[in-house]
Amino acid sequence: MATTLAGAGPRLWAPARQRPFQLLWLGQSLSLLGDGFSVVAFSWITLGLTGSTLTLGYVLACQAVPRTLLTLVGGSLGDSWSTRTLMIASSWTRAVLMAGVGLAGLAGHLTVWMLCAAAAAFGAVDAFFQPARVSILPSVVDENLLTPANALLGAGSRTAAVVGPAVGGVVIALTRAPVAFVVDAVCFALCGWCVSRIRPRARTAPASKKTDTGQPSLGARIREGVVFTLRDPRLRTVVALDTAVNFCYAGPFTVGFATLADQVLRGGSATLGVLNGSLAGGAMLGTLAGGALGGRPRVGLLVAALAGWLGAGMAALGLVHSTPAVVATVLAMGFAIGFQGVFGLSWIQRNIPGDVLSRVISVDMVLGYAVAPLSLIVCGALARINTFALFGLVAAVLALTGLAVLGSKAVREMR
Repeated sequence: MATTLAGAGPRLWAPARQRPFQLLWLGQSLSLLGDGFSVVAFSWITLGLTGSTLTLGYVLACQAVPRTLLTLVGGSLGDSWSTRTLMIASSWTRAVLMAGVGLAGLAGHLTVWMLCAAAAAFGAVDAFFQPARVSILPSVVDENLLTPANALLGAGSRTAAVVGPAVGGVVIALTRAPVAFVVDAVCFALCGWCVSRIRPRARTAPASKKTDTGQPSLGARIREGVVFTLRDPRLRTVVALDTAVNFCYAGPFTVGFATLADQVLRGGSATLGVLNGSLAGGAMLGTLAGGALGGRPRVGLLVAALAGWLGAGMAALGLVHSTPAVVATVLAMGFAIGFQGVFGLSWIQRNIPGDVLSRVISVDMVLGYAVAPLSLIVCGALARINTFALFGLVAAVLALTGLAVLGSKAVREMR
C-alpha cells in the first residue's frame, strides 16, 4: 500500500513529461476555454441586441442542434481520416468564425440572424472536434499511460469549464461584448497551432469492410459504429451509465440545484454557487485521484458502484435540508463521477479497435446530448411538486442501472 501511494504522484504526472501530450493538453484546454468564452459571449451580446431571453434560447439552440446532429458524422470521419487533421481544421474554422462575429460586432453591423448563423456554424464545426479530441489520445501516449493521461486532460477540461465563462464575463465587463469573440478566436487559433505540432504514432489500417467502390458510404459507417456499440454488452453498459450520468447532470444539477438553493436551503445565489463549486471541486479531486491510482481495476464494478453511489446521493438531496450536509453530499458525488470517468474512458480507448473508436465515442456523446433537454424538462416539471420527487426519480433510475450492471457477468469482469 505504501509503495502504491509513493508512486501515485510520479504515475499521475508521467504523461506530462511527453511533448506530444503537453501539446494535446494545452490545445484541448484552450479549445474548451474558448467554448466557455463563446457561451458567455453569445448570451451577453444577444441579450444586449434584443433584450429577449426567448431570442437567446433560439441562438443557443442554433448552436446545440447542429452539434447533436453532426457528432455521429464527425465520429465517422475521425475513423477514416486523421483525428489530428479534424481537430486542426475545426479549431481554425472556429477561430475564423469567432473573429468574424467579433469584428462585425465592433463595427456595429451584427444582427440576430448573423448570430444565429454563426452559432449554427460553430456547433456544426465543433461536432467534428469533440469525438476527435477523445479518440486521438491512444495515438499520443502509450497504453499504460491512458489512465493518468485522461485524468490530466479531465482536470484541464474541468478547469477550463469553470475559468472560461468567468474570464469571458470579466473581458465583457472591462471592454465590450464583441471583444470576447476576438479573444475566443485567439484561443481556437492557438489550439489549432498546438495540435498541428503533435506527431502522433501511426495507426493501423482500418479494418472496415469495403464496398465495390472502395470505402463504405458515410451512412454505412455510422450504422457500423452504432451496431458495434450496441452489440457489445460491456460497451452498452458503459454508454448506458454515461447517459444516466448526463441525465443527472443536466436536470438535477441545474434545475435541482437552483430549486434546492432557493426553496429548501434558502441561501439564494450564493448557495447555488457553493453547490456548483462543490460538484466541480469533487469531480476534479476524483479525476486526479483516479489518475494517481492507475492500474486496471474492475471497471464493471466501478460502474455499478458509481450508479449506486449517485443514486444514494440523489436520495439524500431529496431528504436532507441542511446546507453543510447537502454540500458534503454533492462533493462526494462529484468525486465519484470524476474517479470512475477516468477508468471508464480509458477502458474504451484501450479495448475498442482504432478503426471504430471515434464512432463509438460519438454515439456516447450523442446520447448525452439527446438526454440533456429531456432531463431538464422532466426535472423542471418534478421541481414544481417538490425536491423529493425530482431527486427520487433520478435515484430510482440510477439504482436500476446499478442492478442491471451487476446482473451481467461479462460487465462485472471488465478491466
